[in-house]
Amino acid sequence: FDTFLLILMVFETWVMSVVVVATGNKAVPGLSNASVLRLTRMLRLSRMAWMARLLRVMPELLYLVKGMVAGLRSVFFTLCLLLGIMYVFGIALTQLGKDTAAGTAYFSSVPHSMYTLWVHGTTFDEVS
Repeated sequence: FDTFLLILMVFETWVMSVVVVATGNKAVPGLSNASVLRLTRMLRLSRMAWMARLLRVMPELLYLVKGMVAGLRSVFFTLCLLLGIMYVFGIALTQLGKDTAAGTAYFSSVPHSMYTLWVHGTTFDEVS
C-alpha cells in the first residue's frame, strides 16, 4: 500500500508535470480540468489516509504532534510579547536618539529601530 502511494505521488509530481509542460496545455489531453482536480484531491486524500495509518501504528508520533500543537499557543503569545517589547523600545530609542549620530544611523524610524533591535539583539552582527 505504501509503495502504491509513493508511486502515485511520484506520478503526480513528476510525470504529470512533464506531460503538462510537453503539451503546453493547462490540462492533460483527454482529461478535463475538473477530472484532473478530482484526481489530485483523491491522491491527497490517500496520502492523508496513509498519515492516519502511520499515527495509528505509532501512537508516540501522535503524542509528539499533540505536544507540538499545544506548545504553539505559548510560542505564539511569547512572540507577540517580544514584538510588543521591541515596538515600545523602538519608539523610545527613536525619540531618544533623534539628534545623535547613532540615532540617525540606527534609530531613524520606529520600524528601522525595531529592525536594529532584532538584528543586533539576536544575531549580533547582521541577518546573514
